Amino acid sequence: MSLWFDTAWLSDGWARSVRIAHADGVITTVQADVAPEPDDERGAIAFPGLGNLHSHAFQRGMAGLAETRAGEGDDFWSWRQVMYRFVDRLDPEDVEVIAGLAYAEMLESGFTRVGEFHYLHHDRDGAPYADRAELAARIAAAAQASGIGLTLLPVFYAHSGFGGATARPEQRRFVNTPEAYARLVGDSARAVAPCADAVVGVAPHSLRAVTPAELAQITIIAPAAPVHIHIAEQTREVDDCLAWSGARPVQWLLDHADVDARWCLVHATHLCDVECARLARTPAVAGLCPITEANLGDGLFPASAFLETGGRIGVGSDSNVLIDAAEELRLLEYGQRLGYRARNVLASAESPSVGGRLFRAVLAGGAQALGAGPAVLAPGAPADLVSLDGHHPAFMGREGDALLDGWIFAARGGGVDGVWRRGRKVVAGGRHVRKDELLAAFRRSLKRILAA
Repeated sequence: MSLWFDTAWLSDGWARSVRIAHADGVITTVQADVAPEPDDERGAIAFPGLGNLHSHAFQRGMAGLAETRAGEGDDFWSWRQVMYRFVDRLDPEDVEVIAGLAYAEMLESGFTRVGEFHYLHHDRDGAPYADRAELAARIAAAAQASGIGLTLLPVFYAHSGFGGATARPEQRRFVNTPEAYARLVGDSARAVAPCADAVVGVAPHSLRAVTPAELAQITIIAPAAPVHIHIAEQTREVDDCLAWSGARPVQWLLDHADVDARWCLVHATHLCDVECARLARTPAVAGLCPITEANLGDGLFPASAFLETGGRIGVGSDSNVLIDAAEELRLLEYGQRLGYRARNVLASAESPSVGGRLFRAVLAGGAQALGAGPAVLAPGAPADLVSLDGHHPAFMGREGDALLDGWIFAARGGGVDGVWRRGRKVVAGGRHVRKDELLAAFRRSLKRILAA
């Protein structure tokens, strides 16, 4: 089967009249400057699907439920109490149903692979399920139902604070020992085996939830797999880390772990200048989640300085309060504009287009962090493509990177019209092909959860 586009973003830049053939989920040939053939499916504008490097899928079900003020000092920590109450109501079926809708919405926005930072492991009383990977299997089923690529990141969570503080009762569904966690990683690999090109990594939740000894143990469980960790998201976290260790979180991690290309440091919002420069010199990816970071009042990542120093970035939807790939990139730039009181902050001399620079950065960073190989439209790569609606006003009369600027800054969620995942069309006319049934199941689960 072949797809033909008026223009497409290839590994060496934009090309016209592009024909992409694929078989068994993989691109076989890419031709530019060719006429379409009679049986080709035609589109206007194509580029590789983006990687969503950080998701907590179940939180899609609580989107909007934490927007009522909880009292003085409402912040991330009060939001977390709402999350704990919500998670206590979830059954395995709910986890699968909520994730299924979230993943469909990710595909509709242009994400074709998700990094699921999966920390909900146990039954409501904190006991493991008979199948330790029961909820991992539910995530895998949701990925299969939606068609999205899956990088599953089982989370190791053992403590409520720095220095090995005892976990709190409301964290009972998350907690494991290192030995139980190692078994969970192995069981999770079996759970995701039915998903085409699935990847399983490891994820120490945060420096406050693991001890140094545990961090060293779990990061070598799967020596070639991705390693993701929350870090320096909140100023209180930085203060608590300083009190515990005398060092800031990213400083401590860089001093005590071999932070290489497998690592994704999620958020890393609060970096001092030295940490920013040190992290940028590593091959690790900073996993930014601008919508969630704005929603939770986390702060602004120093993106301009980080990119100028050679740092690598990707984006994720995190709490899934709003799922929109273009909005993540738009908000990343707008946050910098507000901080610097300037425009086009994340452009560069090499890439004067903000959209072009951000797209290339997060495409590469997301692919690296999710461990699935380069995201590119080239022979041998997965046939994971996104097409934009050529009739949308945001794209009219534009070409090259101006198309990306239009998508990110002017399309307002209406730009994506088609998405193919491993050659299978999963979004048509801007809507996921199974949206109605996924919405119906979501509606039934939410009605029960919120009535409990």
